Amino acid sequence: MIVGILALLASVGSPVSDDNPHFLGLMLIINGIVQGISLPIIISWLQLVSVFLSLIVGALILLNPQWDLRDVTRSLFVFLMVECISKAIFAFAIRPLPNWGFVLASGIIGILLALFLLASSDFLLASSGTPIWLLGVLLGILLIYEGVAIGYLAWRVRKS
Repeated sequence: MIVGILALLASVGSPVSDDNPHFLGLMLIINGIVQGISLPIIISWLQLVSVFLSLIVGALILLNPQWDLRDVTRSLFVFLMVECISKAIFAFAIRPLPNWGFVLASGIIGILLALFLLASSDFLLASSGTPIWLLGVLLGILLIYEGVAIGYLAWRVRKS
């Protein structure tokens, strides 16, 4: 949730601009590290996929300064789709647990955000019509909702 809030705040602040889209890569790496730290208490190998995906996409964005906004948009789209499909599968895997629907909703919301990103950009063209702040807002919304969904699930499982 904290990384999502940071991504959301940075989207309307100075670190994320059309000249500096690589800040999103840093947010993805931080997200992967935080998920990796919590990995021992997670039940599914799908969380491991999420950790590696976040770290790999974040590193690709950060380590390729020649990437323009189009490349960042494409990599964020791939991240959103794979991350959220794995969240939906994870939700069905934990279905007997209380409030598994929140995790499923986070996967569905992420897929919808990815499709919105696809629809709002010149995804396959040489230039991206997507403003960088929109990428940060989409990533922030996803990470906040995923954090809330997983946190609430863990709290309900611990309580029961």
